[in-house]
Amino acid sequence: MEPFEQTKLQAGDGCYITALLLKKWTENVPGLTAGYTTRQGGVSEAPYDSMNMALHVNDDPKHVMRNRELLASAVGLPFDSYTCAEQVHSNHVHIVNLTDRGKGRSLREDAIQDADALVTKEEGLLLNSFYADCVPLLFVDPVQRVIGLAHAGWKGTVLGIAMKTVERMKESFGSDPNTILAAIGPSISSCCYEVDERVIAPVKELLSAHSISEEGILKPSQQGRAMLNLREINRELLLKAGILASHIECTTWCTSCHSELFFSHRRDGGKTGRMASWIGWKKG
Repeated sequence: MEPFEQTKLQAGDGCYITALLLKKWTENVPGLTAGYTTRQGGVSEAPYDSMNMALHVNDDPKHVMRNRELLASAVGLPFDSYTCAEQVHSNHVHIVNLTDRGKGRSLREDAIQDADALVTKEEGLLLNSFYADCVPLLFVDPVQRVIGLAHAGWKGTVLGIAMKTVERMKESFGSDPNTILAAIGPSISSCCYEVDERVIAPVKELLSAHSISEEGILKPSQQGRAMLNLREINRELLLKAGILASHIECTTWCTSCHSELFFSHRRDGGKTGRMASWIGWKKG
């Protein structure tokens, strides 16, 4: 069953946004909000129409700020809780504390620097990460009350960001991988993601290093090229990190196939907006 459920959320002042909610989590973990935005419901103009969430794509910053305000309002957290990082396709995990609250909300220069994963135990923080084909990873430990997000493009995937995030949850907060829930969100699927040897070679090294079969991950398409299932690699890495298979939710949404719902860097030739994954604890 698809874990990300398309939902129209009221964002105040008669405004609505369309988002994909992780209802299985939010209905069973008290105080949690988690999901993934679509391109529908914001104020950005073409080619960023209309719910672009990122400041780095040359959209009007005023439009991005309004879109971020709409998301915060829709999920029931104040806009000054909106917190994000300057993503660099790394495996760096940042532990977010209250002094980080609001970083990156209105200025890229103020964002948490050089991090592609954010983890926190603090209430009242709305963690965000941005995508237009890369794989969103969401984490919650309902026992230790720890949450996290990770941005896994092919580079971050090869660098093991999925496993690094689980390791930091264990080291910093005592999370047991057996109790961590993970979700793999909308991203480009293997039907639309053809890669060359520049990507194939490091992917094969990663799979070999972790004794993961190439079957279902790399499908040769033409000489020196293959269709890549980036979501399945991350699912395998989450299993290697100790997360139970029954605790991993994986989407069926392809960002390239569904132009009405998603931006896609590959489909749109690079000039496009970004969706956001989000996760946060509401204050009790």
